[in-house]
Order: sequence, then C-alpha cells, then structure tokens
Amino acid sequence: MVIAAARVHPEKKQWVARCGVSRFYNDFTSLVQDPDLDAIIIASPTGFHATHIEQAAKAGKAIFCEKPLDLSFSVVKKVVQIIKKANIPFMLGFNRRFDPTYCRLKDALQTGKVGTPHLLRITSRDPGPPPVEYLKTSGGLFLDMAIHDFDMARYLLDDEVETVYTEAAVLGEPRLKAFHDVDTAITTLRFKKGTLVTIDNSRNSAYGYDQRIEVFGEKGVWGATNPTATFEYHSDTQGFHSPTLLPFFMERYEASYRLEMGAFLKYISEGGPSPVSAEEGLQSMAISIAAQRSVEENRVVCLSEIINN
Repeated sequence: MVIAAARVHPEKKQWVARCGVSRFYNDFTSLVQDPDLDAIIIASPTGFHATHIEQAAKAGKAIFCEKPLDLSFSVVKKVVQIIKKANIPFMLGFNRRFDPTYCRLKDALQTGKVGTPHLLRITSRDPGPPPVEYLKTSGGLFLDMAIHDFDMARYLLDDEVETVYTEAAVLGEPRLKAFHDVDTAITTLRFKKGTLVTIDNSRNSAYGYDQRIEVFGEKGVWGATNPTATFEYHSDTQGFHSPTLLPFFMERYEASYRLEMGAFLKYISEGGPSPVSAEEGLQSMAISIAAQRSVEENRVVCLSEIINN
C-alpha cells in the first residue's frame, strides 16, 4: 500500500491523496527516513534518479525506479555498484515487458513457435512530441523514447546487441534542433546470435499512438498489433473502417503498469532475482548512447565501444 509521498509540486497534493497517500514530505530525504516505509518508488525527473537511489539504498529500502537511471553512462555504472553494495531489492521500470500481448509474444519465442528468429521489427510512434520544457532535460529521443524499444528487443530475443546503426532527422518539431535532438529515427541492431532488428521511431503520428512488433523466424511470423479505442468495425463502398488508436501510453499500457507493480511487490515479498535489474538498464542505455553516436558520426557503432569505455 502506498502511504507516503515527497511533494515537488504542492498543487499535486490533493490528487495524490486520492491514491490513498496520507503522509506528505517536502523533500525526498525526509521520505526515506520514515521507518514505516519498506519500499520506495522513484518516479522523479531523471536528473534526480541517481541521488534518490543512493539515499534510498543507504536507508535500506527496496527500490523501484523508472527508467533511465541517469542520463550519464558513467553515473549509471556507479549507481549499479551502489545497488550491489547495498544488497537491496531493486527493480527498474520497463513496463512494456509486462504487457500481456508482448508476454504472449515472448512465450511464443521461448517455446519455439517461431523457430530461430531471423528478423524483429518494432514500430513505436508517439502522437506528438512532449512539451519543450520536458524535451530540454529528457535526454533526447534515444534515451527517453527509443530506450523502451531497445529494451524490448533485448527482452524478446534474450540476447545482447553487437552493433548499432541509426539514421535520424527532425521532421516535425523544428525547435528540437536547438537541443541537438531528433523526432524521427530508424535503427538497425545486429544481435550476437545473428538476429537483425529494425526499429522505427517518430514523435509525429497524426493518427494516434502506434505500437507494433513482428518477429519473423524459420517457422513463420508472430506479431502484435495495436489495440483500438473500441472493438467494432464496419465496411462499406468507401472501404474497410476500424476505430482510432488509443491516444497515448497511459491508455495503451495501463495493464502493463499494474502488472509491473504487481511483479515488484511479489519480488520484494518473496525474493528471487529482480524482474528487471539495474544491469539490464545499463545494457539498454548503452544501445541508446550507441544510436546517438551512430547519428553524430554516421557509422556503425559496436556496443563494446560504449560498454568498455
């Protein structure tokens, strides 16, 4: 049960109270010192994650933290070591791993229904860019958005990336250029076992939140398409018509967020390996950094360049 929250914006207090929160703190330090708290959910802006993790770890709390751990790869390496040294339960928030549709796709791969995977294709398109003030500190498309897709590829294939090549552009929001960011990208990943992965990202999807995955293997194809706002459809002389897509990630991944938190609660109560470890976050972040470097230097980047640097 969530019983306490550290306030950043006082105007949010009433909303949080409706979630059952009864204790409010003006800063995170005071929150982690509460002896009645067994676990901490870190959903602060990314720039606070490393500091908040360190404070919670020192207090001996179990931690759930939203991705990414930080925008600096060297800082994330230090955070991983802090978590190891503290020997506390820790789970990183990659909610899409818990989406029921993607879990069935994962099961199809694990049980050999697809055979050896040859190609994996992920489409991930947002209905519009976030506010400019958010974009300034988000880490850019690769660390803020595409990192979900990089993690999903690793999760589905149960393998690690060998090389990364990305082409990217600003095609919808010209103000992104001032932050050296992009809104459109195509990334090709080569995994160590040989599977080739293509990921297309856009922040400019006029028709809604578009999330699709398809795996092609020696036995056939297994895919996951978009859920829609309603389930009816119709056809007439003008063509075949279906409902619109869901508006954004909160609606599309509502079930995955609930299941993700359920996995965290089970983990801290029953023990065992973390559902999503800090080390896995490090690997997915390395792909994001490699994609950014590939764009900047117009070349294929070996992931070892990032990991071993």
